[in-house]
Amino acid sequence: MSRFIARRFASMDAYVPGEQPSDMEYIKLNTNEMPFPLPDFVANAVKNELDKLQLYPNPDGSRLINKLSEIYDVDPENVIIGNGSDELLAFTFLAFFEAGVVFPDITYGFYPVYAKLYDVPYREIPLADDLTINIKDYTGIGQNIVIANPNAPTGIVLGPEDIEILAKSNPDYIVAIDEAYIDFGGETAVQLTKKYDNLLVIHTYSKSRSMAGARLGFAIGSTPLIEDLNKMKYSFNPYNVNRLTQVLGEAALNNEAHFVQKRNEIIEVREYTHKKLEELGFTLTDSKANFLFCKHPDIGGFDLYSKLKDMGILIRQWNKPRIFDYVRITIGTREQMDALITAIGQIGLKDLRTKKEKKSYEKK
Repeated sequence: MSRFIARRFASMDAYVPGEQPSDMEYIKLNTNEMPFPLPDFVANAVKNELDKLQLYPNPDGSRLINKLSEIYDVDPENVIIGNGSDELLAFTFLAFFEAGVVFPDITYGFYPVYAKLYDVPYREIPLADDLTINIKDYTGIGQNIVIANPNAPTGIVLGPEDIEILAKSNPDYIVAIDEAYIDFGGETAVQLTKKYDNLLVIHTYSKSRSMAGARLGFAIGSTPLIEDLNKMKYSFNPYNVNRLTQVLGEAALNNEAHFVQKRNEIIEVREYTHKKLEELGFTLTDSKANFLFCKHPDIGGFDLYSKLKDMGILIRQWNKPRIFDYVRITIGTREQMDALITAIGQIGLKDLRTKKEKKSYEKK
């Protein structure tokens, strides 16, 4: 750290993304990417754009926005695109949360980072003991709210009726719903944005549309909210979504059936893996995302993460008190998940239990 950094940033902890080691070839189940590459009908769409890269992209992204508005049955004025949903979340914190914001104590790690970055007062509301969000904790709270739905890293989803309660009971405050994982088993709250002018719904192409590397997100809300977010964009980076990504984003919407099929494959493999992990003694949340969140009574989260990494499989673990023993496992292909199950079996959890019981007996 240099001696020139602003004082308020000196002690700030930045967001820590999932590791991307290059020392060997890993089965990557740690960053919630889709295991399927982009189909040719999407990838080939950029060919005609390659000789235009000397030109700036369209700053308003009108072609893509018009397509998104058709898909989600809203007006183009109700849509904004961004450099991943993270950028749109950053604009949301910057534009709307000056007076403060609340969010769960266990959720997407960028929320507290953005709050500190933009000097936004924030309060974390504890999840229930079963790691669910209690809607009553947010009903009529009279504060701005941001919630990931399904929540990360738990994968637990709220229904549109819950989101409506939040928007309706806090009419003078923003309710931002981060639906990064909604396509894997939840129901979007997009249509509620027509009814509640304080509701903002944020999506990403990174998960269900296999475009994490392209960096594309979008938000849907009332016209005034989108105007405010555009003010942030044009004050920060008018050309925030590059030419190739805009074309890829539009092409991906031309065959939704393909991505629906791939999402269904992930859901099927998720349920298969859930069952297999239960058979191995794991406790799991009811995840409706493209990952599982689980723990085992005979091994800590960090130990499981470390042993699997040594075996060439990456999962995610957090050094946070309430979830230290949990791990998050991205759903890959059936073959990748079978490799995971085999590797966990080789760790010998039953042997670990026997050793624990033996030590406990010897202490007595």
